[in-house]
Amino acid sequence: MKLHSMIGAAVMGSALMATSAAHAVVVRYVADLGPEVTGATGSGFVTVDYDNIAHTLLIDADWTGLSGTTTVAHIHCCTAAPRTGTVGVAVTPGTLPGFPVGVSAGSYSTLLDLTQTTTFVAGFLTGGGGTVAGAENRLINGINAGLAYFNVHSTTFAGGEIRGFLAPIPEPETYALMLVGLAAVGVAARRRKH
Repeated sequence: MKLHSMIGAAVMGSALMATSAAHAVVVRYVADLGPEVTGATGSGFVTVDYDNIAHTLLIDADWTGLSGTTTVAHIHCCTAAPRTGTVGVAVTPGTLPGFPVGVSAGSYSTLLDLTQTTTFVAGFLTGGGGTVAGAENRLINGINAGLAYFNVHSTTFAGGEIRGFLAPIPEPETYALMLVGLAAVGVAARRRKH
């Protein structure tokens, strides 16, 4: 499913997920996955749900058509500029837990506990001040700034075959336009009543 086709459903989902300050706010991030390097053939889609109270990341990914078979997958953070470049792994050391190896197409889901030091690569944890709270803040700030990507490595492209920079849904620009549109509808409805 493409990013642009998810916006309508995601706006409704985001509205349902966001609750009062006393409850968790779940923020959904998405990315289309495409070739990271010349010659790569894979594609896919990933959603990452961040729960700010439970301090978890729920990752759901689907991919197909890899030129090789899967070896590892990670979230990388934080690149020097938004939506470009490469950087080291932030989450998780080795690979995501239970990630399927040896397939050219598949699906994957996992829930990561951001309160555990083992969720983060040692260097990323150190860069976050040496605490899991600091690493979590660094990761979420990086994702929000467009500096983090999900990628799948393959036997053909050990450095990464497909990836996508994570973006919040709705993206800030989309959300702002949605609010303007809702305000305009409200104004028009009031005018019709008078």
